[in-house]
Amino acid sequence: MYGKCGHLKDAVKLFDEMPDRDLVSWASIFTAHNQANFPRQTLFLFSRMLSRDGLQPDHFIFASLVKASACLSASKLGQQLHAQFVLSRFSDDDVVKSSLVDFYAKCGLPDQASKVFHSIVSKNVVSWTSLVYGYARIGRKNEALELLHDMPCKNVQSWTALISGFVQGGHSTESFRLFNQLRSEGIDIEEPFVLSSLIVGSSSLAMLELGKQLHKLVLGFGYESNLYVSNALIDMYAKCSDVLSAEKIFGSLRKKDVVSWTSIIVGMAQHGRANEALSLYDDMTKAGSRPNEVTFTGLIYACSHVGLVIKGRQIFESMITDYGLSPSLQHYTCLVDLYSRAGRIEEAEKVLNTMPFEPDEAAWAALLSACSSRAGKNETGVRIANHLLQLGVEDPSTCVLMSKIYASATMWESVSTVRRLMTAMESKKKPGYSCVDLGKENEVFYAGETMQHPMKNEIVDLLNDLDSEMRKRGYKPDTSLVLHDMGEEEKERQLFWHSERLAVAYGMLKSARGAPIRIIKNLRVCGDCHTVLKLVCGIVGREIVVRDANRFHRFKDGVCSCRDFW
Repeated sequence: MYGKCGHLKDAVKLFDEMPDRDLVSWASIFTAHNQANFPRQTLFLFSRMLSRDGLQPDHFIFASLVKASACLSASKLGQQLHAQFVLSRFSDDDVVKSSLVDFYAKCGLPDQASKVFHSIVSKNVVSWTSLVYGYARIGRKNEALELLHDMPCKNVQSWTALISGFVQGGHSTESFRLFNQLRSEGIDIEEPFVLSSLIVGSSSLAMLELGKQLHKLVLGFGYESNLYVSNALIDMYAKCSDVLSAEKIFGSLRKKDVVSWTSIIVGMAQHGRANEALSLYDDMTKAGSRPNEVTFTGLIYACSHVGLVIKGRQIFESMITDYGLSPSLQHYTCLVDLYSRAGRIEEAEKVLNTMPFEPDEAAWAALLSACSSRAGKNETGVRIANHLLQLGVEDPSTCVLMSKIYASATMWESVSTVRRLMTAMESKKKPGYSCVDLGKENEVFYAGETMQHPMKNEIVDLLNDLDSEMRKRGYKPDTSLVLHDMGEEEKERQLFWHSERLAVAYGMLKSARGAPIRIIKNLRVCGDCHTVLKLVCGIVGREIVVRDANRFHRFKDGVCSCRDFW
């Protein structure tokens, strides 16, 4: 009862006081934790059930454990549970099999999901829908549509699964194409969960105008009071750099859940508005809403961008002591970033060396970035760069940092090694692009003089004019960021043709005078382009918003919201 009513603490207290616990009581407490969105705790309690009470799982327990594994995308654990289930006397249970279909679908393994699906005697809408979602999520459109066609009990949830599968798998364009096709065929899918999925899709594409059109649909169908939809709109506007609209929707909510609070807090943090993010957190706790892991990621991130080291550390510790949450690698990486930005390199390195995770490239790169911008930290920087070479580097921006560290230490042989590594990456990595959002029109630009565009001459002329004005103001291209063996003039030309500059120039030529220019970039913006965009926004008096692979950069009046550290 307590679990179903959302009173998890009371449920746990009563459970702990029970002198004897059977499979029914364990199944109830597992379900209560799953419903409260604490799947890790469900799996932790399972080990207690085995060790303390010596019980073996039945079909109800298996279903709860598989559901928890699905929520965490814990593929290895879920497969172990599957093997244990097959060997148990409950191996014919269709409910557990349905849970396994959902598990494999959410782990991106639809073929395994299909094998389980075909062993189900009495297939229900849940198992059909889960399999449709699984194929859609990895972009296998034909299989997903074929399944939907064969499905005997189609409903709006089936179409929702298809569309949300495309969105969550990064195939948002396909989801919009399908939505338009279904509407033109007269299929009624104007349902809150479909719209919220599409809104998430527009935010992943960072297409503000598309998001606004969906917002109008929401208003037209009267779904503005639906919390799922409203939360999706807050997230969309924040990710599309329209924070004011995100604030407006958040302020209009009569009821706010943890997703509402987290979406606005993370949005503020990503846009460099740390004080607002921290103030919102205070309001959140006063309102009695319990923050989750994502909330704390946004808060520590916010503190790091305004140098609030003590506050950030307090928030990190509060996450553990006050809320019983276990920090992930991402939380520790944010903590490293917090110390690094404040110049506390030794403390940042100590976190890396003592945290309960093996630091990945992103964690070491956060510290390396601080070393490259701090005088007297070359020795530490070289040591980290050497470690990264042994670890294996996959991100080209990390190579740029390593090259700068080695060059400042006059370690030219190591610079050559990094350049060879970078050359090898060039053949494998996705090409860098920048997309300028002009409302009803979007234009994608790739780096390089080979650009084929009807307005190429106008773009180049504008960039040349801006380059001349920037040089008058003291601009000198940072050619150390070009890791190719070529002359200085050629290196400057390489920088000149970076995709974000082409996109900004096109945006200036095509957008209304004085309107903000919005750019989406798939890679991290380079240091030289960052300098250029700060100068350009001051020269033309325009706000330029760039969403790169790391964060938002809001360039206005000659400065950037990231405070030159990203």
